[in-house]
Amino acid sequence: MLQDLPTVASTDYMKMYAEQIRAYVPSKHYHVLGTDGFGRSDSRANLREHFEVDERYVVVAASPQLAKEGTVENKVVAEAITKFGFKCRSY
Repeated sequence: MLQDLPTVASTDYMKMYAEQIRAYVPSKHYHVLGTDGFGRSDSRANLREHFEVDERYVVVAASPQLAKEGTVENKVVAEAITKFGFKCRSY
C-alpha cells in the first residue's frame, strides 16, 4: 500500500540528506524538499518558510500525486495552492 502513496521528505539540511533514505522508502513517488546547506540566523520556522520546506510546501508537493492517484480531487490541489497563497508559474 505505501508504495502507491506519494512521499515527501522535508529537511532543514541539504536535499541529499533525505535522498539517502530513498532506497528504503517503499514509494513510487518520492519528492525531497531541502535547504541545500544555506544557513541563516533566524528561527527554524522562518528558515523552513524561506527555504520552502515547511508543512505548506509538503502539502502542495504531495497533493498533485494524490490527485493523479485519485485519492483527492483535482480541485484540492488548486485549493491548497490558493489557501497557502502560492503564486503558480506557467512554463
